[in-house]
Amino acid sequence: MGDAALDDLVAAVGAGDRRALARAITLVESTRADHRARAAALVDAVLPHAGRAVRVGISGPPGVGKSTFIEALGTHLTGAGHHVAVLAVDPSSRRSGGSILGDKTRMEALARDPRAFIRPSPAGTELGGVARRTREALLLCEAAGFDVVLVETVGVGQSELAVADLVDVFVLLASPSGGDDLQGIKRGIMELADLVVVTKADGDLAPAANHAAADLRRALHLLRPKHEGLDVSTLLVSSPAGIGIAEVWDEVVAIHGHLRDTDALRRLRAEQAKAWLWDELRSGLLDRFRASPAVRAELHRLEQQVVAGEVSPTAAAQRLLAADRPS
Repeated sequence: MGDAALDDLVAAVGAGDRRALARAITLVESTRADHRARAAALVDAVLPHAGRAVRVGISGPPGVGKSTFIEALGTHLTGAGHHVAVLAVDPSSRRSGGSILGDKTRMEALARDPRAFIRPSPAGTELGGVARRTREALLLCEAAGFDVVLVETVGVGQSELAVADLVDVFVLLASPSGGDDLQGIKRGIMELADLVVVTKADGDLAPAANHAAADLRRALHLLRPKHEGLDVSTLLVSSPAGIGIAEVWDEVVAIHGHLRDTDALRRLRAEQAKAWLWDELRSGLLDRFRASPAVRAELHRLEQQVVAGEVSPTAAAQRLLAADRPS
């Protein structure tokens, strides 16, 4: 892709061309070295036009109803005039590398909405279930005019820390299973939450949902607030019925407004940008290290020795680092 072609792609993305946006995200997701260079230039070009969206991370244990909730929230937002991008990161098999990529079938109504854009991306082996290039895809969506970006993550786990480095507001979904659900949510994930939402709060499950919400409120009360002046609320929704969805968005807007007005949003995004820089450096240095002829010559042998218990991982790492050191 020459400079003229890159300029055309930047202009098309800025004009809100959906096909151009999809091509741009495909480029930033590529692992080819020449594509990475073009992707970096592309992201730099759109950077001045990004940053204006409300960035929301949505996570929760399997079966909690993330996709149903996102479709309900997204439809509510487009109905109110917002343009919504959904970056839905699917589970990938560590064995085969395959990905389900089923989000467009799970969010049929939103996928047909002209004000919405859904981009499923394979998570691969990336920590946190967030595709490595989700940050860049998020910026591209903002440059294309989307004023709300929802990032759906894979389940709940320690690696969900990665999502906190992407979004302004982190929404944790919980199911109406009371104490059982609390046991499945690690304290570290609870501490990341800006808002907790109990799903399926209707019909026969309504009493259980109210009980779960009370349990969660008590648990959150024991945690140190994530942001000064902001208590973490617990709300109830029924996504299929649309009950509670407007209240969730109102709370997200209130949280985002507080962060903006107190300058916490600027500081948060600055820290996220710094974290992004270090992630890129670590990734690039590891790729460069693995590509070193001196390392390749020793790596397999030392790996086998570590597996056999003949050499400690620490000693093996030190030998590999020494092998890569300029003479």
